Amino acid sequence: MSPLIEITDPRVFDPATILIDVRAGANAHERYLAGHLPNAILATLDDDLAEHPADPAIGGRHPLPALKDFAATLSRWGVTPGSHVVAYDDKNAAMGGARLWWMLRSIGHNYVQVLNGGLKAATDEGVELSTDNYQPKAAGPYPIPGQYQHTVDIEEVKAAAKADNRVVIDVREGQRYLGHTEPLDLVAGHIPGAVNLFYSNSLSPEGKYLTSQALATLYKDTIGDIKPENVVVHCGSGVTACHTLLGMEHAGITGPKLYVGSWSEWSRRDLPIATEANGL
Repeated sequence: MSPLIEITDPRVFDPATILIDVRAGANAHERYLAGHLPNAILATLDDDLAEHPADPAIGGRHPLPALKDFAATLSRWGVTPGSHVVAYDDKNAAMGGARLWWMLRSIGHNYVQVLNGGLKAATDEGVELSTDNYQPKAAGPYPIPGQYQHTVDIEEVKAAAKADNRVVIDVREGQRYLGHTEPLDLVAGHIPGAVNLFYSNSLSPEGKYLTSQALATLYKDTIGDIKPENVVVHCGSGVTACHTLLGMEHAGITGPKLYVGSWSEWSRRDLPIATEANGL
């Protein structure tokens, strides 16, 4: 199944499809009520797709929820292992839609796609939005998997950033990577040895993913001959990195891993930090 689905695909509004609207930020519920796809369930990044960390130095600002909690959330949404899930957000999949896609794929749920272009694609197509507070019908318990697949911890990132046969990709904007500014975390800069590929480079001016061929070229320019399973992707807190991982999947590059803690963890651990100024 392609990781992307277009708003014109009739499966988006098939009654059997479970539509999930992912929002981030303090006003997530208000934005959802202001307009969402009909019968779309509200999911929030902070409450449904992450734990609230006691200390971001251990796991970052958006650590993955405990598997039992994620399974309970899926059951509340009416998701079963055979459900077709379509996720979207209002940020071109960069602030939640792709994170939910990645989480489901990581626990072995294959029938999940992200709406290409998100909410904007729907409004551009003239879809009439709903303002109701849609409540799904719960399903039976979702089987709890053994672990989230395709993740790396901070120790593996340390090793990967130094290895010639591996690559660590930082998908934050260049100014943050170079250490010029840091609006969210405590210190600016990047993991020494990591390369920068801003996640939004994978988008067209209309806010949709580039074609699979264009994405393959974009990513191959960064990865080169390194095997996909030796690629580690991170961002600030493990959210927008999923946007790039989805793009890689769409480009036929399967197997890269997510560093969930990302810069929000690394920058709080008294580890080496590279900037344009220090040249590390």
